Amino acid sequence: MFFKKVFQKIPRFISAWISSLVKFVSDFFAFRKLARKATPRFSVLWKDVYPCLRDKTSSTPFDRHYIYHTAWAARKVKQIAPETHVDISSSLYFSSIVSAFIPVKFYDFRPAKLELSGLSSAPGNLMHLPFEDGSIASLSCMHTVEHVGLGRYGDPLDPDGDVKAIQELKRVSAQGGSVLFVVPIGKPTIMFNAHRVYSYDQVLKLFEGFALKEFSLIPEHADRGELITNATREQADQERYGCGCFWFINE
Repeated sequence: MFFKKVFQKIPRFISAWISSLVKFVSDFFAFRKLARKATPRFSVLWKDVYPCLRDKTSSTPFDRHYIYHTAWAARKVKQIAPETHVDISSSLYFSSIVSAFIPVKFYDFRPAKLELSGLSSAPGNLMHLPFEDGSIASLSCMHTVEHVGLGRYGDPLDPDGDVKAIQELKRVSAQGGSVLFVVPIGKPTIMFNAHRVYSYDQVLKLFEGFALKEFSLIPEHADRGELITNATREQADQERYGCGCFWFINE
């Protein structure tokens, strides 16, 4: 059934692609004609074309999970106002922007070769974080744990890899410290080898011993809202692939 649906879409995809390509070629020659009448500043040559065929949209598209959860977390870090923030394998956009106003130490299984003032980048394995017990006052790990143990990024296969990763986050969190934790939320599912989807209750159980200060939800579809602050369990349970943003305190 899956492959049947895929093959049914192929003719429409090819037709749309051909239509876009024809429009691109037409636009190129029209633009070149206009350029010849304008002040000569650039050469317009066919050998330099770089077709972008999917950007003529009525609004600017964006990934709801990654735009909203990083914006949410940046605001939380500003509110926490730590001397230094430690991030484990979250979006580099988040760490690089937050480092403009709070020093950030970024760690990843695959270290990033990124150099910016206020930002350091070093190797770090979520299964064995390079920190002492209770040493991190402000910590984030966002849209990361759901991948651990699925082998997608070269990590060993481990059905409980995510549980072990969360235990590490809890181990290094300081007493009274904050943990910003983000995962897909909805009906519990493993979408191998992309990611896991967790229920609201599963996440709370995994962070047993920590207090939930805030839960915000990014619904999968905009008709259910954008970034919902202080969302409910019921709202989370309605999702198939929402994004759950949890702010935990190590009490």
